[in-house]
Amino acid sequence: MRLTTIGTGTVSPSATRVCAGHLVTAGTVSVLLDCGSGVVHRLARAGVDWMGITHVAITHFHADHLSDLAFLIFTWRYGAERPRAAPIEIIGPPGMDALVTRFAGAFGEWVREPGYPVQVRETPPGAVVDLGGGARLTAFKVPHTDESLAYDVVYEGRRLVYTGDTGFDEGLGRWAAGCDLLLAECSLPDDREMAIHLTPRRCGELGALARPRTLVLTHFYPPVEHVDIRGIVGERFDGPLVLAEDGWAMEIEER
Repeated sequence: MRLTTIGTGTVSPSATRVCAGHLVTAGTVSVLLDCGSGVVHRLARAGVDWMGITHVAITHFHADHLSDLAFLIFTWRYGAERPRAAPIEIIGPPGMDALVTRFAGAFGEWVREPGYPVQVRETPPGAVVDLGGGARLTAFKVPHTDESLAYDVVYEGRRLVYTGDTGFDEGLGRWAAGCDLLLAECSLPDDREMAIHLTPRRCGELGALARPRTLVLTHFYPPVEHVDIRGIVGERFDGPLVLAEDGWAMEIEER
């Protein structure tokens, strides 16, 4: 299993970070977790097989997590010498199908019928999705918006958990317990803490609960990058820690 952090930023414009998007490859399965603004072009910069993506899983309906989705559907049809023929499955919280329909109303019916099959699968909390190829995905409710979900991807005994956007939640820490990689948002410095986002201190507390083999932080608003994230997290979580950048990648090895 391999993680590539395509976009590690937020809605705040950044010269180095685009909005949320993370690619997980597991055997024949390739899952794009969120698809915010800038992600499609960053896929090319990362050198990944963007035409080979098999699933897109959206955590919630904020623009910085899905605004490139229609663009990606368009890219698969017109952005390569040979148009896509393989089906794509779009996974998201309840309301995802209606959102794709609204995209089609805004941009055209090609969003629904781009020349290859597009399937939308809605995943309420607790839903388990067979991704094929021996991989599966599970949804978990997190405190951010009414629909917000975290996801895990499991393949050959390895487990990656992605928080999406979330406030601190002990239940999330217990659900993620023992995972191989915990990809967590780290939005704001501690002096700007709010109930719907994580701060470095809260990331440390979440890491201490979940005890992942590796904790990877993403979704940085500019103010949080001016504090000692690594030091603050390290006061509570003593395991391996990565502050992700756009295009960073890691192989998740067998135990």
